[in-house]
Amino acid sequence: MRRSLPVMIGSLLVVFVWSFASLARAADEYTYDAVHSSVSFKARHLDISWIHGRFNEVSGKFSLDRTDPTKSSFQLSIKADSVDTNNKARDEHLRQPDYFDTKQFPTIDFKSTNVKVVEGGFEVTGDFTMHGKTKSITFVLHGGKEITFRDSKIVAFSTELSLKRSDFGFDKNAIGLIGDEARILIDCEGVRK
Repeated sequence: MRRSLPVMIGSLLVVFVWSFASLARAADEYTYDAVHSSVSFKARHLDISWIHGRFNEVSGKFSLDRTDPTKSSFQLSIKADSVDTNNKARDEHLRQPDYFDTKQFPTIDFKSTNVKVVEGGFEVTGDFTMHGKTKSITFVLHGGKEITFRDSKIVAFSTELSLKRSDFGFDKNAIGLIGDEARILIDCEGVRK
């Protein structure tokens, strides 16, 4: 019995230390909170004003590894036909082949490939896929502070970036009235229990 008790205690200590170390290394997983988040955009009209819009159906997730931020990751998927510019006729036009072509390309997706800490947040590089074409883009996500609210852990980020539609296979001849460049604004909250 004397030998088995120390062996049992030693085994329990090894299991406890291993479990604690695993928890300390694990990244926190967050789910995109669609109620408190938004993906919106604006594009020039006739080069004199802005048309504003948003996507109403967005999902995503991200993980934050506070001990090694380079192991963090971010994913976002936008349902392209959820485009909403507060004008039904224009929205239907934006779903057609000369713009988003939502039947052929139903989603707009982003998946990070590299994350690093910068002042005020994270610099994120990843694969952005729109209109059937994937390009690597880099932007800064501002934020990252976690709070506790109603038994949930919540973290939030925001960013603004510019994309040229012609870089993603949109017909250059159809760009005309609405400018090539679109500014994308993302404000998102992530939740974990």
